[in-house]
Amino acid sequence: MKKFRKVLDGLTTSSPGGGTIGSPSCGSAAGTPTTAPTPKEIDVQETLVSENFQLCKTVRHGFPYQPTALAFDPVQKILAIGSRSGGVRILGRPGVDCFCQHESGAAVLQLQFLINEGALVTACADDTLHLWNLRQRRPAILHSLKFNRERITFCHLPFQSKWLYVGTERGNTHVVNIESFILSGYVIMWNKAIELSTKTHPGPVVHLSDSPKDEGKLLVGFESGTIVQWDLRAKKADFRIYYDEAIHSVSWHHEGKQFMCSHSDGSLTLWNLRNTSKPIQVTFPHGKIQKDGRKESCKPILKVDYKTSRNSEPFVIFSGGLSYDKAGRRPTLTIMHGKAITVLEMDYPIVEFMTLCETPYNNEVQDPYAVVVLLEKDLIVVDLTQSNFPVFENPYPMDIHESPVTCTAYFADCPPDIIPVLYSIGAKHKKTGYSQKEWPVSGGMWTLGSHTYPEVIITGHADGSIKFWDGSAITLQMLYKLKTSKVFEKPKQNEGRAAELVDDDPFAVQMVSWCPQSRIFCVVGISAHIILYRFSKYDANTQIVSLEVRLQCDPEDVISPSENENNPCFSEPHSGSHSPQPHHQHPASPGSGTPESFKDCTPCLKVKDRAVRVPPGYQAELVIQLPWMDGEPPQQISSLDINSAYGLLAFGNCNGLAVVDYLQKTILLCMSTLDLYGAADPYQRLTRSPRRNRQSTSGLTELSDNQQSVDTERSKSPTSVHYPTSLHNDPRVLPEPVASLRASHCSPVFYLLDNVKGPGRKLSLPTDLKTNLDHVNGHCTSPTSQPCSAGKPRVPMGPEGPRLARRGPGRPPFRKAQSAACMEISLPVSHTEGFASRRAMLQQLHGVTMYSHDEHHTTTSYCWSDRESRENSFSRSRSSSVSSIDRDTKEAITTLQFGESFGRKSDTLPTPCLWVGTSLGVILLIPMSIPTDLEERMEEPVTIGPCGAVLMLKGSVLRFGFLDCMGALVPNPYEVWRDLNAPEDPDRPRKRKLVHYSPSSSQDTCGEGHLAIVCSERQAKVFLMPSQSCLFVHNITESSFVLRADVVSVCNSVCLACFCANGHVMTLSLPSLRPLMDVNYLPLTDMRIARTFCFTNGGQALYLSSPTEIQRITYSQEMYDNLQEMLGELFTPTETPEAQNRGFLKGFFGGNAHTFDREELFGEAAAGKASRSLAQHIPGQGGVEGMKVAASGAVGELARARIALDERGQRLGELEERTALMMTSAESFSKHAHELMLKCKDKKWYQF
Repeated sequence: MKKFRKVLDGLTTSSPGGGTIGSPSCGSAAGTPTTAPTPKEIDVQETLVSENFQLCKTVRHGFPYQPTALAFDPVQKILAIGSRSGGVRILGRPGVDCFCQHESGAAVLQLQFLINEGALVTACADDTLHLWNLRQRRPAILHSLKFNRERITFCHLPFQSKWLYVGTERGNTHVVNIESFILSGYVIMWNKAIELSTKTHPGPVVHLSDSPKDEGKLLVGFESGTIVQWDLRAKKADFRIYYDEAIHSVSWHHEGKQFMCSHSDGSLTLWNLRNTSKPIQVTFPHGKIQKDGRKESCKPILKVDYKTSRNSEPFVIFSGGLSYDKAGRRPTLTIMHGKAITVLEMDYPIVEFMTLCETPYNNEVQDPYAVVVLLEKDLIVVDLTQSNFPVFENPYPMDIHESPVTCTAYFADCPPDIIPVLYSIGAKHKKTGYSQKEWPVSGGMWTLGSHTYPEVIITGHADGSIKFWDGSAITLQMLYKLKTSKVFEKPKQNEGRAAELVDDDPFAVQMVSWCPQSRIFCVVGISAHIILYRFSKYDANTQIVSLEVRLQCDPEDVISPSENENNPCFSEPHSGSHSPQPHHQHPASPGSGTPESFKDCTPCLKVKDRAVRVPPGYQAELVIQLPWMDGEPPQQISSLDINSAYGLLAFGNCNGLAVVDYLQKTILLCMSTLDLYGAADPYQRLTRSPRRNRQSTSGLTELSDNQQSVDTERSKSPTSVHYPTSLHNDPRVLPEPVASLRASHCSPVFYLLDNVKGPGRKLSLPTDLKTNLDHVNGHCTSPTSQPCSAGKPRVPMGPEGPRLARRGPGRPPFRKAQSAACMEISLPVSHTEGFASRRAMLQQLHGVTMYSHDEHHTTTSYCWSDRESRENSFSRSRSSSVSSIDRDTKEAITTLQFGESFGRKSDTLPTPCLWVGTSLGVILLIPMSIPTDLEERMEEPVTIGPCGAVLMLKGSVLRFGFLDCMGALVPNPYEVWRDLNAPEDPDRPRKRKLVHYSPSSSQDTCGEGHLAIVCSERQAKVFLMPSQSCLFVHNITESSFVLRADVVSVCNSVCLACFCANGHVMTLSLPSLRPLMDVNYLPLTDMRIARTFCFTNGGQALYLSSPTEIQRITYSQEMYDNLQEMLGELFTPTETPEAQNRGFLKGFFGGNAHTFDREELFGEAAAGKASRSLAQHIPGQGGVEGMKVAASGAVGELARARIALDERGQRLGELEERTALMMTSAESFSKHAHELMLKCKDKKWYQF
């Protein structure tokens, strides 16, 4: 425990280096340094230390992305799925879900369980075999074997065998010892397997299996159609089959007398070992005979399973084989049972399927009971025991990607009643028709850990749907699904604005805001709309209220150079201050009298204007839309916050800010960001000209003629710079007054200019273009914007030559699904060739427009002219650009936060405030006056005061947080949930019950005030309110930028968690901002992670690791220590089923299947050693070798202790066995001695 004491004696210092503890100057309204009004002492005891943090992955949810292979252990009843990226998911009963990753990242070609041994063999595309140990909760690789000269195509491991057969592309078959993972000298060469007279190569090995009748016979299938049964003892071929069509798979009858093959022409052939000259049966299951007598051409049958049943006809199950003439047919799985043929159509292509049987022995009646079908984007299991073949209900969350995920939210430590309520509502809408039997993949063991609390994960999707998930105890279960598209009318062809949206995803969810206590839920859509939902347990008839907010900048807001000469902005400042007028803050409602020019201004979507019946659950109450203005689409919403205690909703975009009273359904505030400052603009931008020849809009506060000038307060600011006319004619030239004053002033505006290299860049686009702001989790994170005229690229020229060119016309805000799942950017991860530095590589990554567009639409891109421009033009922070004080700067609202605070320095009591953060690093405080009485609240208007404090940071503001002066987190006030649709109870009238957390309630010893934590892309600061003094500042990163930041609770304390674009995850103590953890966790190879990464309390976080999977991580040492307890056991000790008694006659006439000794045949003594150049053995980290390597530090001590325990347990086991043998021997000796005594008892001495 470390105690920090900070005494504010009225003095502040600048922070040229940005130390972690200090009091740098903070901008007031005019950018001047501030001083604390009175000395105060902040006494905060910080308990968090670096030892409280440890970063690791916990669990991965969802469907494995791009699956390639499938395996099942019939005794342990666990399932393994391999993927193209080298991942392996192992699934058992619900809760048993494990993810493993090959370091090479090579695709998994095949999986083979060591049945009931707790091990798994993987064959990868880099021609490496791996042996995984599944007897631990986190599987590890024990051995690897790298083939150097041949490519692996097929593997086969017989049941209860330690010898693995490996087929290669050259047609050879090798044998690998599973225990030692060493190649045997025994090889079946392709030229020995085929006849010497054959002139062509048989092709790669596509099938290997041992005969059920005799384990000493190996069936080898080659791609060309050649099949060879190889006698392993005699080292020769028993028979060879040459067929015209290529072979895809082979399946044995359990008696070992017949086998079935699937071919590339859509046929199935059945072969009998008595006569291998021709097949006894050839069928085309889906090939019909045409009129001319010929068969239809069919697609290949990729796999066939031939399984016998004890009580019915055999099952023949195969995938593919459909005729070519029916285009557009979905992939199918066909089940032939006797004469009945059932075709099951699948939603996605079939990757692999596997028939689950009652017995692991291949020479017994199989009795199949289910088929596991692995599709490209789904996993289904078909019940074979029922005639209609229903599917099992999948207990895993495999449908996260049902529609592409566009945003995520994570809430830990929710109210305990929220999960049961959501589940009960969602259970009413579940699908029916599933099999009544238990899910057949039931292996492993999982128990609810002791460290569990309610957790809810919310995912937003491209089709406008919202899914609520129960994420408690590192599991994931679907709770409730909400469809936001039901609020709107369906877009129709050739109907106004909707015609442009039909082929797109107009309902795609951009961000969500949820208050678990009040159950208020807000959704922001890509069509610039917001939907407010309330939760109810009862259905109701509701009329959805719609509001239109015209938050749109005027095309003439940016002053052209030709207007500069006579513009009153450059005259002497007027004495009148600029303050927004009340009538500007209340735009006309859609139903009121609006100017003629706005009659055609329609929103992107049409809200249902009739009363609709809504089921229990979340019910839409209010829809807010930004309409088209003057032929321009609305800008997408970049920030949102809602507070149920205040009954207010605030949102912003790159044009400005709007505040809506959702209780009275009125718009309280709607104005541009620049107008919010009033006289307190820290960047000293000149006011904008009003519209000419046009009526002013009610949705945006306009400036009258006498408000166009710079007021007195601005002119007195030390950062105020009067630009000459020539500067405005060429905005690319660095103003000389700025260059001269930069070193002498300590104002943040000029301090932020210190690290800028080369000529400045504009911060805004023309208003007739769509801004290129990338919204990552609701925050603008695109690189510094460049202005350009419509259709014409503007290339800024400076002393260093051409620097950066940007092209492309504007785009509407709704292109094809802005899915976080589909955003990938290829990067040279392993090297930096083509880049001047890693910094330039990051510039390449973040200098492009991150949205993925449909190929029919023009996209915006960056291009660099030379190596130097790549090196110097990377400037992530908007506020660090020299043009940040230029007159046409356009600011985006990047984050909003309601809370009890002090709007001005003179305030003595906290009042409701709205904290506003912008893309230029400016923080605005807007105080509000809200009636407290319920009746007054519904009738009296909420008044919003003029802008209060103005604070400054480097970079775009990302997050706010509030602590009291004792360092405890101050939660947001909220309204306790009440069901508005519940029947009236006269004894218990429904009243609003508000819960407020006053920031000064626990400060008897520290006086009034609270701490405000502000984090931007580059910097974190802690302010003391109401004095607005900066207590601590920390420069988080210089070479990168923060993508996500949250104030979270960890280990009964509070910290600031940050995720940077360079992949670092960091935590900082509060309030001192000491670095506690900095881990280089994720290489940022695509924007999917950035868009979906989110922190939560309890030291947890999550992100979308692939388009179909959610990865959860922890950065808490406490959870890391308890993770083993929370994870499921993959291996449970289970007795192997005994083989059936074959009987004397069957065993005598059925061959000598049980007399085959593979060790004698494949061992080094008989087969010799394999060539060293053929394969290389690599010891794994999961074996004893890996333990010895890691035997340093605490990890090594634990490893040694574990090894010692294993060895001790092994010795104890051996001792127990020896003791049992000695006891058995003693009993036998006693028995024999007793028999001898009885025998000799009556004998005389002379009879011996």
